[in-house]
Amino acid sequence: MYARVDVRVRAHGGRRVSAVDVASHPPSRWRTGALVMVALVSVVAAWLWREGGRMEPPGSATLGSGVHAGEAIQTPSSANAFLLPDDTLLGFVEVPAGPFLMGSDAALDSMAFEIERWSATQAIGTVDLPAYLIGRFEVTVAQYRAFLRASGHPPEGQATARPAEHPVAAVSWPDALAYARWLDAELRSWSETPEPIARRLGSGWRVTLPTEAQWEKAARSSDGRRYPWGDQPRPDRANYGTSAPAPVGSFACLECPYGLRDMSGNVWEWTRSPYQPYPYDESDDGLTVAEDALWVMRGGSFTDGAQNVRAAVRGGADPGARRPFIGFRLVISPD
Repeated sequence: MYARVDVRVRAHGGRRVSAVDVASHPPSRWRTGALVMVALVSVVAAWLWREGGRMEPPGSATLGSGVHAGEAIQTPSSANAFLLPDDTLLGFVEVPAGPFLMGSDAALDSMAFEIERWSATQAIGTVDLPAYLIGRFEVTVAQYRAFLRASGHPPEGQATARPAEHPVAAVSWPDALAYARWLDAELRSWSETPEPIARRLGSGWRVTLPTEAQWEKAARSSDGRRYPWGDQPRPDRANYGTSAPAPVGSFACLECPYGLRDMSGNVWEWTRSPYQPYPYDESDDGLTVAEDALWVMRGGSFTDGAQNVRAAVRGGADPGARRPFIGFRLVISPD
């Protein structure tokens, strides 16, 4: 069993229909007869993965005392047209290099789904990652609006319909990647990019979507906790089981790793990993992406219950899906 948010366009009765399925059945790559994707979608997905994964570059932050997270991320400095937090890492925080526990053991966590299990013989795996930076907050409507104005990227659907301090949602996987690539280019050319970020970008790091391993390590640190704050559900630590998203950073979480907010709930967050079975191995992503057009989302949303906002939960969605419960956050990553 596994938690699956399967948002896709599929062939049905001779017409293409959108489907949202929170199900407990094997992923489509193991039930190809029931969930065969249109070949063109897979080809486009593979091309997008190559573009996102091979973008070549040219040539721990804290918020000020007493500043509300949502306010900080929405108030641009005089030289910050991107509406990023005005601190030394522009709202990103460092996740140090090292191993962490990935996946779930159903013997220890009764809410674990089968797709979270590492293998038939091993419940949880260990993944060793280099250091990277991840956004303290989900990308907001205001930040996405700034991107649309500056880049000319076509606005789609309801992405900017919510208030400025809310997480942007109803964005597709290519939309999220386009925002990341735009911000990467802007920070490389901006004369006031803080030195810690400029140095990393100059050495080959890039602004992009997190891999699902980067996302999970950021959510649960190295101790294998079930939620970012610990092992028990806490509706005072995240926005889940509600009727609407909340402004980013609305829920304080002193126990959460690296000072991150909204890693559980609010909106599902796109990653740059294709949806495939564990064990996790980023090196085979390019080989398997064309087999299934689903991309991994993490964290659950405001609509979900406690089971689906655990740190190990894996959701899958069609890259073209735009839903009011799907958003994203960014990393600055060496890979």
